[in-house]
Amino acid sequence: MKINQVAELVDITKKNIRFYEDQGLVDPDRDPTNGYREYTLKDVENLKQIKLLRQLGVSIENIRKLQNGSLSLERCMKDRLTDLDEEGIALEHMKSMCRLISDENEDIKALDAALYLDKMKDIEKGGVQFMNVKMSDVNKRKTGAILAAVAVVLFAVAMIAIMVWANSVDPAPGVLAFMIVIFGGIIVGVLIALRQRLKEVEGGEQDAASKY
Repeated sequence: MKINQVAELVDITKKNIRFYEDQGLVDPDRDPTNGYREYTLKDVENLKQIKLLRQLGVSIENIRKLQNGSLSLERCMKDRLTDLDEEGIALEHMKSMCRLISDENEDIKALDAALYLDKMKDIEKGGVQFMNVKMSDVNKRKTGAILAAVAVVLFAVAMIAIMVWANSVDPAPGVLAFMIVIFGGIIVGVLIALRQRLKEVEGGEQDAASKY
């Protein structure tokens, strides 16, 4: 099946899927005639497991270890419970879900992600919010883009101020006007780029974050 179908079945974005592929968590076959990805039901189940673990706050690195067998599901869930305690996160429902998964499953291969995702959806209807990796990463990407834009704009404004001062000492109106146009254009370009970047982030990029 194609990536659009997989995204709909798992309820994640295509960028999510491509990110997990880049991280080596998903490895779909490719059609030899055109090179397009061909996903199987196994890939869909794998993505559901990844989605479940990510919503529980499990890192990409630990999911990778689960898949290659260097970390057991029980150890992973217990480590996650420890992390939640250390971080002071008062989400008792998430801890209960981790315990339930640990008690009911011996390893990742037997994990029925859809079952637990449905349980989590029911719990969320009562007002409980499980970890929203996408929103936390979106906020970080927004902050980074805004800070970068502010830095460039401040630099351009400082250069304009220097040029104005230099012109007051040694007048060269033609040069001053030229430089103001150049740096003014930089400011406008940065603000346009920032606006587009924020739109992209709001549109739902992949759940990529350096800490995972």
